[in-house]
Amino acid sequence: MSEPKPPTPTPTPGDTYKGWLFKWTNYIKGYQRRWFVLSNGLLSYYRTQAEMGHTCRGTINLATANITVEDSCNFVISNGGAQTYHLKASSEVERQRWITALELAKAKAVHMQAESDDSGDDCSTAPPTTGQGGGCRNSEVQSTLRTMSSKVEDLTTCNDLIVKHGSALQRSLSELEGIRVGGDMGEKTRQVTERATLFRITSNAMINACRDFLSLAQNHSKRWQKALQTERDQRIRLEETLEQLAKQHNHLERAFRGATVLPSSFSNPALGNKGGVSAKGDASDEDDDNEFFDAMEDPAEFITVPADPKYHRRSGSNASGLSNETGLDDQSPLELEPVRQRRTRIPDKPNYYLNLWSIMKNCIGKELSKIPMPVNFNEPLSMLQRLSEDLEYYELLDKGAKCQSSLEQMCYVAAFTVSSYSTTVHRTGKPFNPLLGETFELDRLGECGYRSLCEQVSHHPPAAAHHAISEKGWTLRQEITLASKFRGKYLSIMPLGSIQCLFDKSNNHYSWKKVTTTVHNIIVGKLWIDQSGEIDVVNHRTGDRCHLKFAPYSYFSRDVPRKVTGVVTDKDGKAHYVLSGTWDEKMEFSRVMQSSKGENGTEGKQRTVYQTLKAKEIWRKNPLPDGAENMYFFSSLALTLNEPEEGVAPTDCRRRPDQRLMEEGRWDEANAEKQRLEEKQRTTRREREREAVKAASTPEEAVTEDSVTDSPLKTDAQEIGTEASEVSDESPHQDNYQALWFEKIDDAASGETLHVYKGGYWEAKDQGSWDMCPEIF
Repeated sequence: MSEPKPPTPTPTPGDTYKGWLFKWTNYIKGYQRRWFVLSNGLLSYYRTQAEMGHTCRGTINLATANITVEDSCNFVISNGGAQTYHLKASSEVERQRWITALELAKAKAVHMQAESDDSGDDCSTAPPTTGQGGGCRNSEVQSTLRTMSSKVEDLTTCNDLIVKHGSALQRSLSELEGIRVGGDMGEKTRQVTERATLFRITSNAMINACRDFLSLAQNHSKRWQKALQTERDQRIRLEETLEQLAKQHNHLERAFRGATVLPSSFSNPALGNKGGVSAKGDASDEDDDNEFFDAMEDPAEFITVPADPKYHRRSGSNASGLSNETGLDDQSPLELEPVRQRRTRIPDKPNYYLNLWSIMKNCIGKELSKIPMPVNFNEPLSMLQRLSEDLEYYELLDKGAKCQSSLEQMCYVAAFTVSSYSTTVHRTGKPFNPLLGETFELDRLGECGYRSLCEQVSHHPPAAAHHAISEKGWTLRQEITLASKFRGKYLSIMPLGSIQCLFDKSNNHYSWKKVTTTVHNIIVGKLWIDQSGEIDVVNHRTGDRCHLKFAPYSYFSRDVPRKVTGVVTDKDGKAHYVLSGTWDEKMEFSRVMQSSKGENGTEGKQRTVYQTLKAKEIWRKNPLPDGAENMYFFSSLALTLNEPEEGVAPTDCRRRPDQRLMEEGRWDEANAEKQRLEEKQRTTRREREREAVKAASTPEEAVTEDSVTDSPLKTDAQEIGTEASEVSDESPHQDNYQALWFEKIDDAASGETLHVYKGGYWEAKDQGSWDMCPEIF
């Protein structure tokens, strides 16, 4: 029934014991089976072994307790009336084992208490109050130090006297040897005798002082060693307590989101319908079925509880409630033989000093894309490459393409949405702003079954178009425009635009937007990144929806940092799946079997209670490579993005010189090259705008104002003409640029306008023909 716990540093082996006992609760419930743990002279009990991590039902100190045997199986433990445990073992042998363990633990507890009292004799005159124990020990140490210092001074004095009298005795002896036998003989002898006596007295005093000092040092050495051991034991106990508190905190959070607010119909029938007042037992078991926790500052919109066992039986071995076609049991991607060996390291980031405030003080209120930043704030990747990093967990879309149900597929799309933020948790460096017309290809067709292309289609505001297609039957496309503001203490980055995912087999068409990214402690402190906001993933074909909530970090919140929750609903609003986890670690999901309205939360809002099957992990973040902290915290995929490759377009990010110089650690050269490229881009843009104005004012179009009143050419020409004199480096009017590989369309399904891939890039690569590419580097 019970077994000794493996020995730990404290207590010593043998004083830890655990097992099941029956404890008297009240006359209605009678004896209830409880899990008891004996450790450190304390006897604690729990309703189940699982509760050891978070909820202790009661504890009694054996140092002051009486242990009484009533009959063959029953015994009582009491500490004088405040606490009394009436316990019953399953057999007489088991009872005797517990009695033996309890008596040994009590003897050791009394012995430890006596030792503690001995080490604090000087403080026992008054009962200790808050902080008195530490103050008393400090006073004792100071007093001992003063006493020992006095003894050292005595030793110094005795030493000086011994030297003085020893020298005088030596002189007298020398004079005695040279004196003639006569009248002075008696006087000299008397002096020698006196000085010898003084030397003997001083030597005896020296010996006594040394004896006192040695005795004092030995006595206090023992007490200090005992005090040191006590401090060590206390530190170990505090560490164990802190670890236990951390576990309790985690379990309390889960309990708060779980059964603590259940209606009575959701309670475990084996534990419900019990009440009454205890006559023999303590009060801790009277409210075993009612647990209360403090309200959270930002309570969840819903809570989940385990579903009724009948749903598990109905589901059989498929505990998650999902079809086997999704391949959930195989969470690892298919192992494909790589076409080429990718690099696993880049040069370490150099440590250059930079006066941040001198740059930032003139940038408050401006958009980040309009601030000339040195590469010291960057990481050696372009924003186009950062967009391509969204594909790190492409396996989620591969599995989603195999789903038979659109609701199951929605879970994988939602997990893919969350996974795209996992690489940002430590990435405080700013990616390079792509130049207009810059591209980036990520061809992983042979390794992962997909290929991706990005192009910068606008510069002010910066906008990038992305297209990825997989052999597994899915297509991902997005157009992201960044709006960013520097607020002095933090930087907010608001991605505008949408992401769309299309599956060939089911014709499901999903779309969603990104949440806000915030970089904190820009001026003072360590930079850290947070993601906050809400995302609605919508299936435009079926009407299914997944509402994801990214909780902002709060120092005062009891919630898990970087928490994400979500609910998958059909077109009628009925919940089918619940997702939970964190955007920097993992996501889990579980099938909803039943839902109902629970108790009201803060501000009178009623939260929904979902009965779910056991949660199953759907996504987990890949570990960072070794030494990532010295390589900008790049993931394994990010380390390969800027690796030189043959055959890419001349506009590809890998060919950008300032980015390459920064990666190699040549930051001064990179800053100079960055300024050259930016000035070249401004010059190209001004030339393009002048050509547009000139083309709009040709003789063929220079007709009367009345004849072109309704002509769109007149509107364009007038706008260009009026804006031409106001063109600056920050002017947003550059729509006359035509993207090379993307075209703007109106998407009928989502009702949005975005750039989509029009084809031709991979054909041009196969032919090695890049004549159409502009020279931007």
